[in-house]
Amino acid sequence: MNPPRPIELLAPARNAEIAIEAIKHGADAIYMGAVSHGARSAAGNSISDIARVVEYAHRYLVKVYVTVNTIVYNHETESVRRLIHELYHAGVDALIVQDMSILRMDIPPISLHASTQCDIRTVAKAEFLARAGFSQLVLARELSLEEMAEIHSRVDVPLEAFVHGALCVSYSGDCQAGYATMGRSANRGECPQICRHKFDLTDASGKKLIEGKHLLSLRDLNRSAHLEAMMKAGISSFKIEGRLKDAAYVKNVVAAYRQLIDGIIDANPELYRRASIGHTSLSFTPDLDKSFNRGYTDYFTSGPRPTVKMASIDTPKWIGQPVGKVISSSHRGVKVRLSTPVANGDGLGYFNDMHLFQGFRVNRIDNDIIHPVQPLAITPGTTLYRNHDHIHSGMMESDTARRTIDISFMLRPIPHGAALDISDCHGHSASVSIAIDMDKARTPQNDARRDVLTKTGDTIYSVKSISDTLGQVFIPKSTLASLRREAISALEKSIRASYSYDYRRKEDKSAVLPSAQLTYHDNIANGIAGTFYRDHGAQSIAPAIETSSEKPESGRCVMTTRYCLRREMNRCRRTPEGALWPDELYLQSGPMKLRLTFDCTNCRMHVHTTK
Repeated sequence: MNPPRPIELLAPARNAEIAIEAIKHGADAIYMGAVSHGARSAAGNSISDIARVVEYAHRYLVKVYVTVNTIVYNHETESVRRLIHELYHAGVDALIVQDMSILRMDIPPISLHASTQCDIRTVAKAEFLARAGFSQLVLARELSLEEMAEIHSRVDVPLEAFVHGALCVSYSGDCQAGYATMGRSANRGECPQICRHKFDLTDASGKKLIEGKHLLSLRDLNRSAHLEAMMKAGISSFKIEGRLKDAAYVKNVVAAYRQLIDGIIDANPELYRRASIGHTSLSFTPDLDKSFNRGYTDYFTSGPRPTVKMASIDTPKWIGQPVGKVISSSHRGVKVRLSTPVANGDGLGYFNDMHLFQGFRVNRIDNDIIHPVQPLAITPGTTLYRNHDHIHSGMMESDTARRTIDISFMLRPIPHGAALDISDCHGHSASVSIAIDMDKARTPQNDARRDVLTKTGDTIYSVKSISDTLGQVFIPKSTLASLRREAISALEKSIRASYSYDYRRKEDKSAVLPSAQLTYHDNIANGIAGTFYRDHGAQSIAPAIETSSEKPESGRCVMTTRYCLRREMNRCRRTPEGALWPDELYLQSGPMKLRLTFDCTNCRMHVHTTK
């Protein structure tokens, strides 16, 4: 029988403080950005801050991954190489990368993970990257359970998949829309998020079929109901999106998934185990609906042609949870019929008569009269939503979790003194001793010694059992307390000494690319990456569009999506309603105009530039 597979809850961190909070709330691994070349340029961290996170994380056997997952220009390869050396010496466990030049750089043997920016949507791509030297593969968010399982059956490296957070409408890594339209590239960490823009949908003549909607804005991913199915499909690392999110978001979402994953592991100990150590105690009840979201979707988890809606076309904002309906409004306030209590300081919102989402802050509330900061005129019957819970937010700003490691002590006599053995439930142990006179005590000592040994204070350890065979011997409390501190220090050294790194896999030079013809969709931006691809069978290579100073020509496909606007709006060509829309469709947002084409055989939508 195979040993239980380690299951990893992977949490985002904008900075060191949030990383530590994620660990306290139950993360098995952290991913964060370095000073440069991360796919979220606004979430960079210094080497010293990353080293501080590593120091904290490794006490719990929590891993730290750093994103170096942008494409790299020729003039940057040396600085990236130096950065990787610094990250390796800081103790980082792995790098999450997109650019294949890193596989050929003179770098330490640090583990490399293939980023979601590598666009791993096929078995062939996964097989190639596993053979190329990657230790973990981050699968495309668009994959179904069946597709995940198929990839798992064909590769011998752990698979990572997103389970929660914002969704890119395009296959990640295969989106040039931001650069083509606004000069800001997602593959360089500068995505302008045009998918959150408001668009008109028009035909070739300019006739508006839909006006002023966020037609490319997806709801947030939530696979909390599919975790066990994903484990069965072969997913080992469960990734939460959100390297720009605040601490309250990370705390709540990590804690929620920790509880769900632990429940599955506890029910299947022969199949799965925790990837790190330590038990988290919370001062709050996690609730995914309490954190920012655009409404939830499980996307394509259940299959390639879902029948439920997956876009948030009315607003890209968080509307929150419904709290009641408006009865009337006047200069005196908004009279409401509440379905849940509202507090002073709450943030509420509603859709106005133009179906635009408006928000306001509750200044005070008297029974069923809400007093906004400014008077509002809201149509009776309008639903109010709360997207800022003042009480909950205040609570989340406090110290909301403690993560401890259960330990056991054994106090025993040795010649001319006493020894204190310490162990945790994960196989780590240490022993310290002291030479003392074994003076006989006048009164029983077991309870007094137990009191001293259990006082672990602000350490990360919690004493679960004590075996005391010392007998009726007197040891001063100060001496025993010192022995306890030495034992804990020795255990920490034992845990760190036994810490295991997953070093880089060897590149299989015989691995052949799935396609010998590489286009700008493959994001090749430097000569080292070009050499890598040619060595693996590339016959022609087109450079990434970011390497050109010229604007991409009209008609270029800059986004490929599994999300289909026709299907979302009940105009799928496979149905009679599809004939209600013409074949030629355009998205217009101010001066930005994009043409849509539809690959109905493969159920894909393509977005193209226009003049």
